[in-house]
Amino acid sequence: MSYNSEQLNIIAGKIKQVKFGMFTTSDDTRTLTSRPLTLQQTDSQGQMWFFVSNQTPFVRELLNNPQVNISFAEPGDSLYVSVCGHAELVKDRTKAEELWNPLVKAWFPGGLDDPQLALIKVSLQSAEYWDVNSSKMTQFFEMAKAAITGDQPRDLGEHGRVDL
Repeated sequence: MSYNSEQLNIIAGKIKQVKFGMFTTSDDTRTLTSRPLTLQQTDSQGQMWFFVSNQTPFVRELLNNPQVNISFAEPGDSLYVSVCGHAELVKDRTKAEELWNPLVKAWFPGGLDDPQLALIKVSLQSAEYWDVNSSKMTQFFEMAKAAITGDQPRDLGEHGRVDL
């Protein structure tokens, strides 16, 4: 699958400073559940990488329902990103070595040799983002003006959809 590198760079650039994503999966009854995971990397192939324990109950959901959503938010900067993709559980020592950092050891005391250490690779399919680049004062002013006039606020930022 080929990826538009410009579009991928838009998404990767927006979430670069947002380390935690709410990773949403669905079980066999289509019940959605989410949990925070730390994004390790968005690579040039349009894949997001996360460390995970292969004993975590939700990883079994990925076998039957690999479609996932990951939401990233940085409310202080009024940045919100939602990505959809296809997830798979991966045991890849080389990739784990590439992504390893001392903070991961808190979750995997056995280090790279920890038998529960695994990776989730999410192949991105689409993303949507909302990025308000105006100051909080400008946002407040526009919303107050809209409340008085009945018109929707304008120029509060950028919204985009990317299909990868």
